[in-house]
Amino acid sequence: MGLIQRLVVALKGFCMGAANVVPGVSGGTIALITGIYKDIIDAINSLMERKTWKALFQGDFKGFWNDIHGTFLLWLGIGVVLSVFTLAKLMTYVLDYYPVHTWAFFFGLIVASAILMFRGIKGWGVKEILFTLAGIGLGLLVCTLSPTETPDNWLIIFLCGAIAVCTMILPGVSGSFVLVILGKYDFIMEAVAELNWPVLIVFALGCGVGILAFAKFLHWLLARFEKETMLVLLGFVLGSLVKIWPWANDSVKALPEPHYGAAALWCILGIALVLGVELIATRSAKRQSD
Repeated sequence: MGLIQRLVVALKGFCMGAANVVPGVSGGTIALITGIYKDIIDAINSLMERKTWKALFQGDFKGFWNDIHGTFLLWLGIGVVLSVFTLAKLMTYVLDYYPVHTWAFFFGLIVASAILMFRGIKGWGVKEILFTLAGIGLGLLVCTLSPTETPDNWLIIFLCGAIAVCTMILPGVSGSFVLVILGKYDFIMEAVAELNWPVLIVFALGCGVGILAFAKFLHWLLARFEKETMLVLLGFVLGSLVKIWPWANDSVKALPEPHYGAAALWCILGIALVLGVELIATRSAKRQSD
């Protein structure tokens, strides 16, 4: 992997991190539309393989690094971490002062990603429609859950990390929104902004355990039921739109000006961004194949 390719992976990780900071936006969706979703699942799944760790214990560090797609994960992780720590305050600011514009932009991102996912699924029939409807139902259920309150002890923080990270790698499901449901979004964002390392370390440990366990299951699903899994994920993406509708938030409803024109513009910009990234990725892949 050359330097340019590494920087591109880091940029995609930065975009994933940015998405995961925002309740209602899925980093998994960003991974999907930028073409690295399966690479992430395969890389994480390799960490659960016995032969991978056997190579490490036998001193084959190069083999271990290659098995876990180490270079890919390293640069992806650099992008994600850099994004989370640099954008946490920015996301809080724009959601506080420009909520309609921000949610409209994210609404456009999700609409465009759903279009691309729809185009990638071939052979539609009754079964495909039913799987998609099931995904929509699950997405609506998750997105309409009411936030709750949970204690701030270490076990709860660990469990919140394990649960949230599982949804962070699912297209259409926002890990940050799950934190909102669990009553821990503001708590974790404050910990990030203030660099509260004890909280961040416990949360990160929960994320590590959760992602390893869930990626194994998701890898199994994609290997045996790829089309059905992607149909349900498409449904999740469509169902998540109810949460990202620019005027669905209570703080937006209280605004004196609905900002319809600005919302339409930012929604179009979001759609254009995703389709533009897809076009660039397609042309790049075509040049490499030629």
